[in-house]
Amino acid sequence: MRANHRVSSAAMLIAFALALPACHAANPKPDAKSTDFTAPGSFTAEVEGPAVAADGKLYAVSFARKPTIGVVTPDGKADLFIDMPQGSTANGMRFNRAGDMFLADYTGHNVLKVDMKTKKVSVFAHNDKMNQPNDLAIADNDTLYASDPNWKDGNGQLWRIDTDGSTHLLEGNMGTTNGVEVSPDNKTLYVSESNQRNLWAYDLSKDGKISNKRLLMKFPDHGSDGMRCDAEGNIYQTRYGKGTIAVISPKGELIREVQLTGKNPSNLAFGGPDGRTIYVTMADRGNIEVFRNDVPGRSFVKRQKK
Repeated sequence: MRANHRVSSAAMLIAFALALPACHAANPKPDAKSTDFTAPGSFTAEVEGPAVAADGKLYAVSFARKPTIGVVTPDGKADLFIDMPQGSTANGMRFNRAGDMFLADYTGHNVLKVDMKTKKVSVFAHNDKMNQPNDLAIADNDTLYASDPNWKDGNGQLWRIDTDGSTHLLEGNMGTTNGVEVSPDNKTLYVSESNQRNLWAYDLSKDGKISNKRLLMKFPDHGSDGMRCDAEGNIYQTRYGKGTIAVISPKGELIREVQLTGKNPSNLAFGGPDGRTIYVTMADRGNIEVFRNDVPGRSFVKRQKK
């Protein structure tokens, strides 16, 4: 999430249903420019938290109005899924192994749980010491990790939320923590600091403790927001203001940057029938862009192994 997003006017929806067959070539070009998946303005400037459920549907926050969750079919048709409870505003989103949706509620200082069948929203975890729970990561054992920035003061925190809903502060006095992700082997936790342009890596133990903090990359300009890992462990970091997705190796090497249509990507998720389609939420265009990748996402491969 970033402050003061504004949606610009843009062209009409490019039909993803027509573009998808071409994406199934044997060797899809990994650095192709993105196209529109939903129409510009279909979401608000706070569009964030994309996540793909087991049935292939894409979910993202702030469809048409800010306090909502939208659902998008594989052919790019967006609709309202749920309205958020009074006082709650969602940002990051993840699904656990049972298919439950978890939302970072940055105005309520909560992590919320959504029953996908009944659409019932409940408080899964709460801590008054949280600033603005922002992005979420989830380990293979369903342990959640939450970034927790304080945009006003330019600092942040990092939390672990166990499967019983208990909250554990892993580190305070950080920069503006934002994107967060777990490596495919569950041995590394990545966290970005937007204003400081840092990407940190931690060793992650089986019981969710962090150690050996190290700077993986410091960007020279622009900001950063949400991130995801592919099945090979590469990190896909949104470059807010630059309009690209930076693909970074686990050793901190910049592999390539994928050019987007808009300038302010807020987050991304892997999906599609083979896990190689990447959906990117765009704050400046109020929509979701899409491009094809050469490696499937970590979350997609994890679901296939269930």
